[in-house]
Amino acid sequence: MPELFTLGPYAPTTRTGPAIWLRGVLAGVLPPGAEPPEWDERNQVSSRSVSPPVFYLPGYSRQELREVNTCPAALKPLVELQFRGVIWSQVNARDWTILAFLQSARGGLGLDVATDAETKSAMQGALTWLLDENLAALQGRRLEAIDFNQLVVADPVRDLLNWIDQEDAFHPHRSPEAWQAFVDITRTHYGIDPERASVLDGAAALAEHKGAWQQVWARFCEAPQRYTVIPDRIRRCTMPATDLFATATTHEGWPQWNDSQEAALRADLLALANLPPHSVRRRIVELEQQHSDRRRLVWAALDAAPLARALKPLAELAAATELSLAAGSIDDLVDGYQRSGWRADHAFLTALAAVKYPEDLAAVNAAANTLYLAWAEGAAHYLQQLVETTGYPSSRLEGVQGAPGQPGVCHLFVDGLRFDLAQRLVERLTAAGCSVTSRPRWAALPSVTATAKPAVTPVAHQIRGADATSEFDPMIAATRQSLKGGYTLHKLLEEAGWQVLTGEAAGDPTGSAWCEAGSIDAEGHSRGWRLVYHLVTLLDEIAERIQRLQAAGWHTIHVVADHGWLLFPGGLPKGDLPATLTENKWGRCAAIKPGSYTPARLYPWFWNPAQSFALADGVSCYRAGMEYAHGGLSLQECLTLALTVTAAKAPVRRSVTLTDVGWKGMRCSIAVEGDTSGLTADIRTHAGRPESSLAVTPKPFKETGVVSLVVEEVDLAGMQAVIVVLDAEGALIAQTPTILGGSS
Repeated sequence: MPELFTLGPYAPTTRTGPAIWLRGVLAGVLPPGAEPPEWDERNQVSSRSVSPPVFYLPGYSRQELREVNTCPAALKPLVELQFRGVIWSQVNARDWTILAFLQSARGGLGLDVATDAETKSAMQGALTWLLDENLAALQGRRLEAIDFNQLVVADPVRDLLNWIDQEDAFHPHRSPEAWQAFVDITRTHYGIDPERASVLDGAAALAEHKGAWQQVWARFCEAPQRYTVIPDRIRRCTMPATDLFATATTHEGWPQWNDSQEAALRADLLALANLPPHSVRRRIVELEQQHSDRRRLVWAALDAAPLARALKPLAELAAATELSLAAGSIDDLVDGYQRSGWRADHAFLTALAAVKYPEDLAAVNAAANTLYLAWAEGAAHYLQQLVETTGYPSSRLEGVQGAPGQPGVCHLFVDGLRFDLAQRLVERLTAAGCSVTSRPRWAALPSVTATAKPAVTPVAHQIRGADATSEFDPMIAATRQSLKGGYTLHKLLEEAGWQVLTGEAAGDPTGSAWCEAGSIDAEGHSRGWRLVYHLVTLLDEIAERIQRLQAAGWHTIHVVADHGWLLFPGGLPKGDLPATLTENKWGRCAAIKPGSYTPARLYPWFWNPAQSFALADGVSCYRAGMEYAHGGLSLQECLTLALTVTAAKAPVRRSVTLTDVGWKGMRCSIAVEGDTSGLTADIRTHAGRPESSLAVTPKPFKETGVVSLVVEEVDLAGMQAVIVVLDAEGALIAQTPTILGGSS
């Protein structure tokens, strides 16, 4: 407003100055940095000026101008202007107040405003924010203190959580008006006065989350990682006494209760170490019923309930190991393992991955080893007995048949892709829209990479075994060149017309290719049982590699593995084999010296049946303390799953219509019409970029077709963004622009 000038200390750049300076402005004396609207040839305000100058006299009333004799000296130069100009006042000649201007329908805004002292104080503190507010947003309702305070504190729930979390660091970052508005809201709406109460009072109220605090608790649960100190604040509060009826519902807000439940569960699991398997199964089912509700609590999201999280896979392990595989023929063994047995391996790994600390690992191991070790040992012994009488099920012919290259077909080799991991990979690929078929395949013996990897290549028919070797490395039949190290094998593939894709190379999909991905086996040898923490990432990398190959034009990808493995925290059971009898002792297999006698079972080498080797009994290991090993004869090591992955299916397009978007502060309510099953909503700066999300967390739609999202950063209010609707795969279904904190 260029015609506005203010009475005050001399500051011409802001059009502010004393009374005599304002007279100079009116007289046409151009003050530095302040241009009057327009001047005529007599240096007077021109009649052609669009707007006359407006003088704002803060702190002075109309009455003070009228009483010339008592008028303050600083104001006297302007007294005569009341006769030459117009004083903007109410129709009753009284000075405007904030309340009068908001309420008056004659010259004011005509709003319905409460007149209590709290509302008057709140509107004064919110004046700066009030001036920028859209008039339509204030009309049609009664305005009270909470309405004005929320103009200053746009997200009081977030500020309340930040106050509890940050304590003394919260106040200094707020303006006096914002702090007072926060105090008023918190005192009125939540029953706590931040100027008198401590943050522990707030933490206790949050833990109880009664009344208005339910909303605060719900916000905390949406993104607990944002408030890292709050759990410790609650722990410093006195929790209500517990009794036999205390549950996850009555005490969900108290981390102390969850901590006590974890301690009790730890003791219960440790007590299972010396029980027989059937008793362990029964007890795990009871514990799962007792503790399963804790997995939905916020403390589980903060990794404070690892044992409750481990109970679910332990219960699955109990169910999967109840049926022994030690029965029937080898085909029966394969069928049982393929239908359900592999789930025991998966559940065992998942239970281990749920815990991080030694005391929790000991508790999980006490239960898991009792079930899993006996089950795996029984199946391995039975398989070894069957092989001794009927022979190993993998025929040499199956292993060495050459596979002619076909255009657009890529063979992807994954070292150590065990059967259960292959099943998890199938789930990932299927969820991504790929078509996947699978078939079981027996690994070459011994189940070590040197022997088993060449057996799954398309050039296996060009490979044979040496007359004597302690490293189990075969050679090229034509040249007798050893395949040790991998270079020779790649060269053999290239000479046979196969592209060898290394790194992220995509190759030429008009031909055929051999590709290697994943480092499961290397990670297992390096990390031992801690491999379980990295399996999700490793499988994601393999799935991504397959999808990139598909995107590059490869229409069919055969995923093959050389072998599986055994994993036990603390080490596999120790098996005995005198070192004097062996040329090379691996974890689960050993090359026997020529002419030596050993009571251990001997098996023919896949690449040269005239050569034999020893395999450890059951799931034992020739080396003490090995937590990860392979090379022996067990379902986990020898039965792999070969996958055939074809191009992604065309996505089924869903159709929904965004019908309503509304903002209250920084909370956005979204409504759609159509089938919302499996759909989620998000707020982003760029519709196609998930990493540009602004919402605390994307949320699924309710059955009614509505969802509510929160943008945590109030400073983003007014920024343009996009509301997106996504399907279960993250594909964009619908979108609409919006203004954060405003209207769409």
